Amino acid sequence: MSQPDQIAPRTGAPTVNAADARRIAFAAFVGTALEWYDYFLFGMAAALVFDRLFFTDLDPNAGLMAALATFGVGFAARPIGALVFGYVGDRYGRRPALLTTIVMIGCATGLIGLLPDYLSIGLAAPILLAVLRLLQGLAVGGEWGGAITIAIEHAPERQRARYAALVQVGSPVGTLVSSAVFSAVLLLPSADFDAWGWRIPFLAAFPLLGIALYIRLKVEESPVFQELVELEDRAKVPALALFREAGGRLLVAVAAALLGVGGFYMMTTFVVSYASSVLEVDRQVVVNATLVAAVFQIAVTLVAGRVAERFGPGRMTVIGAVATGAAAFPLFWLIDTAEPWAITVAVTTGICLITLAYAVTGTLLADLFPPRLRYSGVSLGYNLAGAFSGFLPLIATALLVVDDGASWPAVLVLIGICAVTALGGAAGERIRVKDARNEG
Repeated sequence: MSQPDQIAPRTGAPTVNAADARRIAFAAFVGTALEWYDYFLFGMAAALVFDRLFFTDLDPNAGLMAALATFGVGFAARPIGALVFGYVGDRYGRRPALLTTIVMIGCATGLIGLLPDYLSIGLAAPILLAVLRLLQGLAVGGEWGGAITIAIEHAPERQRARYAALVQVGSPVGTLVSSAVFSAVLLLPSADFDAWGWRIPFLAAFPLLGIALYIRLKVEESPVFQELVELEDRAKVPALALFREAGGRLLVAVAAALLGVGGFYMMTTFVVSYASSVLEVDRQVVVNATLVAAVFQIAVTLVAGRVAERFGPGRMTVIGAVATGAAAFPLFWLIDTAEPWAITVAVTTGICLITLAYAVTGTLLADLFPPRLRYSGVSLGYNLAGAFSGFLPLIATALLVVDDGASWPAVLVLIGICAVTALGGAAGERIRVKDARNEG
């Protein structure tokens, strides 16, 4: 892998300090929590309601597959969003890119709550749903990479992993809030849930957007980007420079990020669908399991960020991948019992193991790219992994027919993801690039 080794550390030294780092990381966290609230909400709805309301001309199995395919469409759009907002973030600043992405995803999610269903407007309903999902995907393609970039560029070098982990806490918080809201509306009578109840979590995105935007507007531009402007060291077309100068690093980034995204959706979206459709478990049981898992994930994320400061994010990625792969079959044996307690234990344990890798994904990916290409590199690496991961619930669901609904083909998919991420973490630890900076 000669191409990645050609990148040398920068000699510039922008000033950063812990006080600014905490404030910026919190602002990044708030926006990311909204982002994942919106995105996870769609995953829940795709598994539980969209098949009935937006694809009603199809039989139940085909409707579920179509709903999950729509869920995957958002992931396919994410690399495009990474290219677009990576260009903005590396050429014009991290801040304007982040303000745009959060507005896009908040508005797209709120509008889903206003969509008429298939019985009201026919084929236009699933088409509009897919369009809004595409807009979500475009925005998320630039949001996470930008949030990680601006957080670590405000942080002292030795403490970058903890502040990047704080941004990652946005994922379980988003899951927790979206699952809690969905659990609440699932308590409604089925007719009321289908008629209007499912819309409430989506409409809540509008006021949440107002809060997040207010906080984000107070964020200053990254000192690292300001230095790039002063030195006139910005790539004219960041994506082209990324492929030319750091193509090998991009492949490592995709591999390292795969488990954190794909494994998570295997343990949430796929398990919700599998347990409710194949095992005929009450859907409320599985949604509640994700609530419990999200609480534990918050603690694991923060701890893993601190541990990574000592052992390195690449090594932590390998540990998470190996542990998840080793536990994959036992976890699904528990799920296959269809017992509520066993499903809760399995989902919680699986997500916590995956989080050992996910918590440090931001730090590892940021360390793979020099500042002039960082927004594009982090965003594209993560979202290329996401583009594939978004279809994993669909692939795993399709594989259930191999052995009359048995879960082992899906488990093999999860183990394969773990193997790829273990290789990416090991390679990433060897080729990390550190910025030079003054720590005040």
